[in-house]
Amino acid sequence: MYTTTIMLSSIEAVKKFVNITNRYDFPINLTTDKYKIDAKSIMGVFSLDLSKPVTVQVESENTGKLLEELKEFQTETN
Repeated sequence: MYTTTIMLSSIEAVKKFVNITNRYDFPINLTTDKYKIDAKSIMGVFSLDLSKPVTVQVESENTGKLLEELKEFQTETN
């Protein structure tokens, strides 16, 4: 499993993120202190508190291209 922290700071960022995650067949989740949701669900993503960074959990070893696409959302601490 791969994890990283991202920030989705606008509606456009959420749309782009969900479009990216939907291109992949393996499970991708977003987690916060209280919740774990399917990152492919735009309604699920909007249900989170997006004023804070969220953690992406990718349940696959074949993540190379996905990680490249997610770099624009990663926080400074990664």
